[in-house]
Amino acid sequence: MSAEPVILLVGRRDHPTDGVADYCDKLREYGAARGLAFEAVPVRWAEKGWNGAFAELREAASAWRDRWVLLQYTTLGWSHRGFPLRAPRVLEVLRQCSARPGVVLHDFAPQTGSGIVAGIREMCQLRVLRQLYERSDLAIFTIPVKNISWLPMRREKAVFIPVGANCPELPAPARLAQHEKMTVAIYGITGGSQMLPEVADIAFVVKQAVASGRALRLIIFGRGSGEAEPALRSALAGVDVEIDALGLISPEEVPRALARADALLFVRGHISSRRGSAIAGIAGGLPVVCYAGPDTDWPVTEAGIMAAPMGDRQALAAALENVLSDASLRKTLSERSRQAHEKYFSWAAITARFAAEIGQGARCVSAA
Repeated sequence: MSAEPVILLVGRRDHPTDGVADYCDKLREYGAARGLAFEAVPVRWAEKGWNGAFAELREAASAWRDRWVLLQYTTLGWSHRGFPLRAPRVLEVLRQCSARPGVVLHDFAPQTGSGIVAGIREMCQLRVLRQLYERSDLAIFTIPVKNISWLPMRREKAVFIPVGANCPELPAPARLAQHEKMTVAIYGITGGSQMLPEVADIAFVVKQAVASGRALRLIIFGRGSGEAEPALRSALAGVDVEIDALGLISPEEVPRALARADALLFVRGHISSRRGSAIAGIAGGLPVVCYAGPDTDWPVTEAGIMAAPMGDRQALAAALENVLSDASLRKTLSERSRQAHEKYFSWAAITARFAAEIGQGARCVSAA
């Protein structure tokens, strides 16, 4: 293994779970098996203030000469209120210390909204994204680069690497036996203003499935599921469906929960290669019933997905009914998910892509 690990520079942690922290952990875990080292280092701006954080960063970066340092960017990881104006300065400090600055853009577009403040915030975030790209030597996106509208025409340093599932990778069991009740998994529900629309989508689809005379079990778990459970039970009151609400479970429990399901229902916006909870279903060899949108592109379209136009609940319900009623279709979709995971979304494939982009591809591929 290289004695000079790639530095993964992280901002403020998210709670109760942190997808970026999990992402860094997986890079370290799977990179190590291929001779590629990663080390996560926090920039403690939220605790020490920006001046103190920059001083601490300069001291650490003095030992990073000629080494890759990849800033892990999410909007709220570098700002309390969505105005991450200091994030580009981090890359300046790295360059001044002769490190090789890069950025992984987990958030790659500004947040939109209505009102004056939302408009100013959107402009601010777009400016930050452009500055991060300009000041980096390598910019890694989690969706295909062609879908990033704000990038300049010359995009030589922009690369696409999808995310993987933030849970252990276990062999996917066969799911072809007939069950007393077909089981649908829902991994995570968005909080805030998006919670009730997502609950409404789930309730509509489940009611349609039950109305066809099907016995159905619903497994709901992950971030936001505990907060959404009362609303979901209320929306499904009087419907003959078994609800198994697991709440926030450990990463090790996620594959076991998915193994109980015949399909994953994904309503957290449209599916894309950056949606870790949807990728978890693909990693588990599940058919994924979901919405499609602008970022629904290769390679996620290689997986076993059944997609409806964004917001079309009737089409989403029809897609789920097709999956649940047709064992041959489920088998085909499951196999497509397993193959797509192995080729594109496994951490072995992801770390190989990282190694190729940072100049260590030959060693990584030979060790895979």
